[in-house]
Amino acid sequence: MFAKVLVANRGEIALRVIRTCREMGIRAVAVYSDADANALHVRMAHEAVRLGPPPPVDSYLSIERVVQAAMDTGAEAVHPGYGFLAENAAFCEAVEAAGMAFIGPTAEHIRVMGDKLSARRAMTAAGVPVVPGTEQAVADPAEAAEAARAVGFPVALKAAAGGGGKGIRIVDKEEQIESALALAMGEAESAFGDGRMYVERYLESTRHIEVQILGDGAGRVLALGERECSVQRRHQKLVEETPSPALDDDERSALLDTAVRGAQAMGYRGAGTMEFLWSDGDLFFLEMNTRLQVEHPITEAVTGIDLVAEQLRIAAGEWTLEGPVQAHGAAVEVRINAEDPSNGYMPSTGTIENLRFPLGPGVRVDGGLYRGMEVTLHYDPMLAKIITWGPDRPSAIARMARALQEFHVGGVDTTASMGLAVMGNDRFLSGDYDTGILDGIDPTDVPAVVRQAAAVAVAIHRQLAGRRRAAQGGSGTTQAGEDAWTRAGRRDALR
Repeated sequence: MFAKVLVANRGEIALRVIRTCREMGIRAVAVYSDADANALHVRMAHEAVRLGPPPPVDSYLSIERVVQAAMDTGAEAVHPGYGFLAENAAFCEAVEAAGMAFIGPTAEHIRVMGDKLSARRAMTAAGVPVVPGTEQAVADPAEAAEAARAVGFPVALKAAAGGGGKGIRIVDKEEQIESALALAMGEAESAFGDGRMYVERYLESTRHIEVQILGDGAGRVLALGERECSVQRRHQKLVEETPSPALDDDERSALLDTAVRGAQAMGYRGAGTMEFLWSDGDLFFLEMNTRLQVEHPITEAVTGIDLVAEQLRIAAGEWTLEGPVQAHGAAVEVRINAEDPSNGYMPSTGTIENLRFPLGPGVRVDGGLYRGMEVTLHYDPMLAKIITWGPDRPSAIARMARALQEFHVGGVDTTASMGLAVMGNDRFLSGDYDTGILDGIDPTDVPAVVRQAAAVAVAIHRQLAGRRRAAQGGSGTTQAGEDAWTRAGRRDALR
């Protein structure tokens, strides 16, 4: 096993990896930008190296600086986390060229599966069903229109190098193609430096279900169950659960077998996620993420397997797992983003003024939050994840609702209120929902106990405001002042 590992990331995922390294007796090296000099991942690591100023291109996305930091500290391996350089084949090659192990798949796996077109071709060759569409990029609106007619409307125009919901446009009619293609290509070029697009049938009323796999690089692949990821906004996930309430035992077995077949055909190494669309009982490959997923904790909750530990073991040539892997109970994850769901999910910035985490059996919080932390626009808005486990789905959901009611972040708006609204939504509770579920949920539709907490917060804010005015020699309470404190109290209670 490695003696020292550099974690090429920040925030909650860097902390997640560092914690496992500490438990395994591995020295962890953190990297940071000037904006993260006081971050928890920096404080929790055994060593920390400054990369540069806040812009990612000058810090976390600089292959040269990250590799140099690993070499300077004597790291034997590099864990990329997720995001930033995690799915960058050139980074993998640079790490290995410097004589260190890359804790993830091969550069070739990253390249093949990072390009949606080559991934579609690879899975088709492996006998894995893909969504009907083109296997080559479309060059112009005329070619895109021809492909769309062959596939059948509605279609999705998708970036070949895409991810995270960027570079996608849904088109219902042929006359929309020219403008939609231009917008999608521009977004893809800006986000990925690659404007290639392809056409795919747009499947309505679908569910997004993914399979966690581990491979040893020599043909052995294990599936660790599936995750339901259909609660999403603009292709960005908000709530995930396992097992999926959509599948029966036979369907689950078929899904897992399909994922294993696809990964085995590649000789896949490390942790990865095979993502599928589930539509009216039909299964279609969507994409593969050649890294750890944000939602990996719910798989850990039901299997008892530390996925980061397994990543480390596989990279060190120490495969220890034997299948099949058994799952127990159910788990739910809610992402806590610094966004205001009542205002179009606008980004929220500020200083964390107060913090309260939920406690109790079956509750886990992954995050790098601390009082005094500055939330900026430099990086991804995800602040934390709340994960709950229960012996069955209803108990895991009830535990999540309780945990969200206890959770509090003061100083910024978060998506906790939307997560709580989902936990009380009839469609979600029934298990019969699809990727459009958030369209019908009001983020302010929260339980009575939260409304009561908001009232208490309003009263406290008014009291504090009165004390401040008295200390400043003021008198009386203006209506404008009351309204401002009322709004602030309500926001705080829903964070």
